[in-house]
Amino acid sequence: MEITFGLVSKEDELEQILVLQSQFLSHRVSEQDKHTKGFLTVEHSIDSLRTLNAACRQVIAKQQDVLVGYALVMPKECKDLIPVLFPMFTKFDQVSYNGQALSQQNYYVMGQICVAEEYRRQGLSGKLYNTHRQLYSDRFDLCITEVSSSNKPSLKAHEKIGFETIYQYRDATDQWNIVLWDWKNQKP
Repeated sequence: MEITFGLVSKEDELEQILVLQSQFLSHRVSEQDKHTKGFLTVEHSIDSLRTLNAACRQVIAKQQDVLVGYALVMPKECKDLIPVLFPMFTKFDQVSYNGQALSQQNYYVMGQICVAEEYRRQGLSGKLYNTHRQLYSDRFDLCITEVSSSNKPSLKAHEKIGFETIYQYRDATDQWNIVLWDWKNQKP
């Protein structure tokens, strides 16, 4: 069956994001799986997903009516929505890219990307990201996120898409890589 890529249009799709997310949260994944399959750091609520979706509709992959992957869009106007992400946005305000402060640039944050276990290694992450680019590159110049240094599968996947690490730092929990996908200066 064909997998389709598009935007959240129904409440049950937001609920399906939460179900998929819950399977890969860091505190639910074994240490071995963290190193080989990756993990998710942030747990969203249905209310936070509704708010994000109202600001920018979320990108999803579905097989018929079943959500098999998602890649969340988080515009910087939503930076106060999820308290655990405050330090990330503060760090973004301190970092420059191409000689200009990130805070002065037109970006959004890739809020989180996840693909169901049985659909991995089929290129869905790349297709989710390319859907982002197709849908949002006329509105934003940069897509930014941060990835834990201990999440090697995620770092590798982001590099493969075209993200580059522009800054690294350590906080009380981990070492982080701020990675950026420059849509203005990269060929599609």
